[in-house]
Amino acid sequence: MNFHGKGIKIFTANSNITVAKHIANALRLPLGKADVKTFSDGEISVSLNESVRGSDCFIVQSTCNPVNQNIMELLIMIDAIKRASAARITAVIPYFGYARQDRKAKARDPISAKLVADLITTAGADRVLTMDLHAPQIQGFFNIPVDHLVGAPLLASFIKNRIANDKDNYVVVSPDLGSVTRVRTFASRLSLPIAIIDKRRQRANVSEVMNIIGDVKGKKVILVDDMIDTAGTLCNAAKAVVEKGGATQVFACATHGVLSGPAIERIQQSPINEIYLLDTIPIPKDKLIDKFNILSVASLFAEAIERIYEDMPVSSMFN
Repeated sequence: MNFHGKGIKIFTANSNITVAKHIANALRLPLGKADVKTFSDGEISVSLNESVRGSDCFIVQSTCNPVNQNIMELLIMIDAIKRASAARITAVIPYFGYARQDRKAKARDPISAKLVADLITTAGADRVLTMDLHAPQIQGFFNIPVDHLVGAPLLASFIKNRIANDKDNYVVVSPDLGSVTRVRTFASRLSLPIAIIDKRRQRANVSEVMNIIGDVKGKKVILVDDMIDTAGTLCNAAKAVVEKGGATQVFACATHGVLSGPAIERIQQSPINEIYLLDTIPIPKDKLIDKFNILSVASLFAEAIERIYEDMPVSSMFN
């Protein structure tokens, strides 16, 4: 693929090789030749095995677990490609780690999301392509252009086909007040009503359901969030809509499956029937349970990359 004389190359480090391959395949391109290894003392080594001089380079790397390792791989690969005289470097980050540290929650807190943004810019990235930032204002942390994709169209399209002519029996539910805007947009794509879980968070990763705003009795519920980390919020919400609200079935969808700590055990024991996730974060085989249905983001990122390369608007993808 070479649209206008300037070569386009897709590289990846180690965090999400499968998605990178699928993106390259969707663009009918080979994956760039590079070795990303770790020395015995933990230092990262990046070797480019092909010329990138004058090329438009895209580096696919989710900064998921192990977060710091994957961030360093991304930074070093950006530096390597920059020093090899690439024309432009785009960091393609399907999942942006540290996104939840976007403000000072208490005195003397760092704003780590801003620090990571500065590191990526300083390393030499010319622009960033990412999906469903936990806090959309993180786009403003960068001093370079940020193209922010959303996973809702993929998830909504899939669910729309699943519920078919049974729409009258479904309600879209926000697991907390912070997700209401996201849920309202999602529900509008499906022409479904919404309900809201009002909860009070006692401490990090622990939440207590307080009330259900809206009617879910006798309905099939679709819980919507941007990510599932320890799954406490999601599973508490699922339990609430069944036990307090009288819902008959519970489904859930999220863009990012972080799935840390007791997440899998909680999901297994929860009343959730099925969870739809995007593959922005690779899920290890030991965490792949029957309740998961994984959807690919490759076609969406491939289209965005092609638009960036051709200097076309990315926003029109969601009109």
